[in-house]
Amino acid sequence: MAEIGFYHLTRSGAEQALPVLLGRTLQAGQRALVLCGSAERAAALDTALWLSSQPDWLPHGTPQSGDADLQPIWLTTEDTSPAPNAARFLFLVDGAQSAHLDAYERVFDLFDGRDEAAIAAARGRWAAAKQAGHTLAYWQQTERGWQKKA
Repeated sequence: MAEIGFYHLTRSGAEQALPVLLGRTLQAGQRALVLCGSAERAAALDTALWLSSQPDWLPHGTPQSGDADLQPIWLTTEDTSPAPNAARFLFLVDGAQSAHLDAYERVFDLFDGRDEAAIAAARGRWAAAKQAGHTLAYWQQTERGWQKKA
């Protein structure tokens, strides 16, 4: 079973929060797969990672750039198992869902706390993950970072 953290974005969007979380992932010596809800969103996050100043270097790739096995961070819209870059950490953005949660050690489900539909969808994913027996945590964005609420 995976350890799934639900990350309630209340102060920023994924473009700002994701680079920090991915930086911590790389510091921990892990690889990440970022599963996006659309190709447009993947392209926007690709740009955000290249322009990120904190951390200032997030090596990553997309299916358009190729060579997934060389990339510590892989942005995609394709839910495959195993991860093309051998990632053990999965990041879900914009309500993206994976049928392969058990293939990952940790899953980060980022959702927009300013969007009632996104909150309702996250609650549904929480219930399904709980019923499946995953270990769950709920993190809420605060002025100083993330605070674990459950």
